Amino acid sequence: MSKEIFFSDATRLAELIRRRDISPVEVMQAHLDRIEETNPQVNAIVTVAAGALKEARAAEAAMMAGEPLGPLHGVPFTVKDSIDTAGVMTQRGSPIFKNRLPTEDATSVARIKAAGGILLAKTNLPEFSYWIESDNLLSGRSNNPWDLSRTPGGSSGGESAAIAAGMSPLGLGTDLAISIRGPAAQTGITSMKATHGSVPMTGIWPRAPRRFWHVGPMARSVRDLALAFSQLAGPDGQDAFSSSAPRLSDGLRFNASRPLRIGWMTGPGFGPVDGEVAAVVRAAAQALSSMGIAIEQVGIPALERDAALDVFNRIHVMEMKPAFAAATAGRRPDEIYKMANTMLSLPDSSMAEFIDAEQAAERLKDGFADYFSHYDALITQVLPIPAHKHGVDRFIIDGQSVDATWLQGATVPLNVTGLPGVALPFGRSREGLPISVQIVGKWHDEAAILHIASLLEAVSPMKDAHPAL
Repeated sequence: MSKEIFFSDATRLAELIRRRDISPVEVMQAHLDRIEETNPQVNAIVTVAAGALKEARAAEAAMMAGEPLGPLHGVPFTVKDSIDTAGVMTQRGSPIFKNRLPTEDATSVARIKAAGGILLAKTNLPEFSYWIESDNLLSGRSNNPWDLSRTPGGSSGGESAAIAAGMSPLGLGTDLAISIRGPAAQTGITSMKATHGSVPMTGIWPRAPRRFWHVGPMARSVRDLALAFSQLAGPDGQDAFSSSAPRLSDGLRFNASRPLRIGWMTGPGFGPVDGEVAAVVRAAAQALSSMGIAIEQVGIPALERDAALDVFNRIHVMEMKPAFAAATAGRRPDEIYKMANTMLSLPDSSMAEFIDAEQAAERLKDGFADYFSHYDALITQVLPIPAHKHGVDRFIIDGQSVDATWLQGATVPLNVTGLPGVALPFGRSREGLPISVQIVGKWHDEAAILHIASLLEAVSPMKDAHPAL
């Protein structure tokens, strides 16, 4: 039964608890046992919530007493260690914040708790949530459960590894350029970066530049993303970017007034992509076509005119450097890892470069607006390659030598523009590593991309696949 528990999705666990087929205590203990068994190899979990079992017992008592149950009643969840959790350390991947104990939950955490979820643990990340690997001076490096010699990604790599390895059914990550979708793709789980502002960033650090940061769900199924999003979305009166109410109640209810039109592309505009990854994107397009959905290969000229990654770099470096400088001021060199040092060493953009980048970001938004006047969604790659070996900072992709930042080529346009995107596993590499596709939708049209993701999930070669760890 334990394996059935720790590889079930959150929706299934909630159903089993409501039917009293299993208890919240059984579910929590199975995940605690799984953490004890696998975390020494994976190093995804950095802090176990001391009150997790106590909360599970309280959830069981409430269930037995016939009290109203939330949609996630008794279900454990994990949280990236940049997201505040009341009474549970939030250390941000840095000795500078060692033993930091928040007194309040981030809005996103509070909302999952209000739905009945029980905080299980905090997960690893790079220093200050900044890099494509989850490694830091405080809690070390996380490993990919599909291949321990490879990264589970960053910056929500501990979260993705924990879910993939069966240590957690549901989690919260954050995303500046890649950090929810990339790690999900590298570990074969699913995740969603919703429209910017849909989920408040209150209680999360760093937040600069706020126009690019997102918080969102990571899970083992599309229905879990939909359920979590239905609980997470909506303004909280504190994050001014979160100013509009969600348009959906359950995340998957989708009613099309006409047949869907979907485009797919692997470039140009995203940088080079490995042939295996491109083949998986084509396979996803073919799968949708076989369902009778109109899908065609497309291009988006705005992505070729303005390189989203360059636009992102010219804006975010100028806005993040002051936050990093303030956090590291007066600290010893041995408290500061390479991520912060790299950020602080980058040259400033000139005023002209910064303004041009701001205008380029608007042009990219306009370009996507034009695209979505003709299509309902876009299918792309998440990453140009499967999960890579630890410590690699340059790659040969399709014959081109690129630095590690190019892993963000297909994800960062959604941060620059604020568009929503779902990462979904849809294939394997020759080495058996997961390969995912990204489903991109119009602003605030999460219902459409979750619907499309559910269609692809049903026929995915990776459905119900788990690492052998």
